[in-house]
Amino acid sequence: MAAFVPPATYRALRVSLEDGAARRAVLDVPWSVLPDHDVTVRVSHSSLNYKDALSASGNRGVTRDYPHTPGIDAAGTVVASRDPRFAEGDAVVCTGFDLGMGTAGGLAKYVRVPGDWLVRRPAALSARDAMALGTAGLTAALAVDRMAAAGATADLGPAVVTGASGGVGSLAVALLAGAGYEVVASTGKAAAAELLGRLGAARTLPRAELATESQRPLLSAQYAGGVDTVGGATLANLLKSTAIGGAVAACGLVGGSDVPLTAFPFILRGVALLGVDSQHAPMAVREAVWERLATDARLLGLVQDAELVRETGLDALEEPFAALLAGGVTGRIVVRL
Repeated sequence: MAAFVPPATYRALRVSLEDGAARRAVLDVPWSVLPDHDVTVRVSHSSLNYKDALSASGNRGVTRDYPHTPGIDAAGTVVASRDPRFAEGDAVVCTGFDLGMGTAGGLAKYVRVPGDWLVRRPAALSARDAMALGTAGLTAALAVDRMAAAGATADLGPAVVTGASGGVGSLAVALLAGAGYEVVASTGKAAAAELLGRLGAARTLPRAELATESQRPLLSAQYAGGVDTVGGATLANLLKSTAIGGAVAACGLVGGSDVPLTAFPFILRGVALLGVDSQHAPMAVREAVWERLATDARLLGLVQDAELVRETGLDALEEPFAALLAGGVTGRIVVRL
């Protein structure tokens, strides 16, 4: 096989800051922009996440240095490698670590990353489906795994998913239902109820029922726990409503980082609050999760639903970014490169 010859330029979304305002454009970027890491990947698909919208909007809490290419997810093929673990032609997935934050990300035709960031894409999983899952799917799977490991099993009661119509939330609904839980999907989008039912939700719960702050230290113990993608008062109320021995896996804070809560759910009911951080998940854990997702026929069937997974191109990201920031996206958005 002939050695890879780098092009002079490659297409990428570039975000720059001008007088404090973010400017986005799809450009032909000089090859030299790629960082000096060991593995170069030709990207076929990426996806959009809330963190990408923040980076694309100039949020320095996510990305410090601009100009920059966002994209915390990428799937593609290795074209050059100085890492003996990877060779030209290997199909790989990259999610998390510093990709799309400080390191040029997946909303580009190429990325160059450390080999330690890469997972071999299972043969049963297409690049498109890998990005339909992406960081959201990895996070949801880790959350469900942590719940079960903590003893919050289906026999304790229903499991709640907050922010259920979002990327992580919708996939958590599907995974919990597949694991045998009765799933209660909390959402502010009434129009998403039918989709959530197809994913496996037994019923939906209006967002306000959990989002309104309560001064009571405990609420009626109704749930085995759940997956919280919201934070704030929503997380507090879910913990207050969790049964003895239950657990809540927390992985988001769009509703706030302050949690108005006493110690009572923990010391009177033994409820566990479980943090989920997919960005820094160990490689062995990542590989095991991706192998499991690749063989989940029900889940892979669900991500073919055009209402759950929308596809778009690199030149059509303005509307999705705005919708992500406004909380208006249902499901997942895959970007074809």
